Amino acid sequence: INHLQAHALTPRLCKDIDFPYLLLLASGGHTQLIIVKNIMDYEVIGTSLDDAAGEAFDKTGKILSLGYPGGPYIEKYAQKGNALKYNLPKPLKGKANCNFSFSGLKTAVKYLYEKEKHYFSSQDLYDLCASFQYTIQQIFVDRCQQAINIFKKNYPLGKNFVISGGVAANQKIRHALELLAQKNNLQFYAPPYHLCTDNGAMIAWAGIEKLRKNISDTLTHKIYPRWPLDSLKKKNTC
Repeated sequence: INHLQAHALTPRLCKDIDFPYLLLLASGGHTQLIIVKNIMDYEVIGTSLDDAAGEAFDKTGKILSLGYPGGPYIEKYAQKGNALKYNLPKPLKGKANCNFSFSGLKTAVKYLYEKEKHYFSSQDLYDLCASFQYTIQQIFVDRCQQAINIFKKNYPLGKNFVISGGVAANQKIRHALELLAQKNNLQFYAPPYHLCTDNGAMIAWAGIEKLRKNISDTLTHKIYPRWPLDSLKKKNTC
């Protein structure tokens, strides 16, 4: 089972979601915008040019000495903070594509914190976490709007926008993307929190999806450390 394929199909484990659908796959290792056409056919229309979103959360958590993984800690601290306190960079925001970049955002947090950490109060730390989370949220909304435009133009019958992966557990991000879907007359879905991070159920479900289509692999199947989703397509299988 392709690990990204399992994330991509997880929403169908808990809800009857028809193909095609637009997916934001946001995890510690990947951030991609994907049109899921069927269980073996994926069109990647946007990807991160450097760090993944989850990686940016983790590295920022490390910079701020919050703990690992950084995402849950940042979300917890952000609840007590002012999201408008710090104006952080939003790489690629407004660009006419669907790609992401988070390295510059992480670096900006690093420089700001190292410059001022000796004067930082607890409230300043809460505010920085809130500002960082809000910036990620704004980047997602901007990049996903670009993807929605492409999805609706090329697949006018498509009606679902979903998020999957570890970052999908962030409540603020889920809410912002749900509002974006409503604005664009799309149905929004995110898996239950316990199915967002890596889990065995998503692997098993992807296997079930394949078996239902009579797709199987031998035990001699080659293992790929990098296995792009858009290389999965097989003719006459779905």
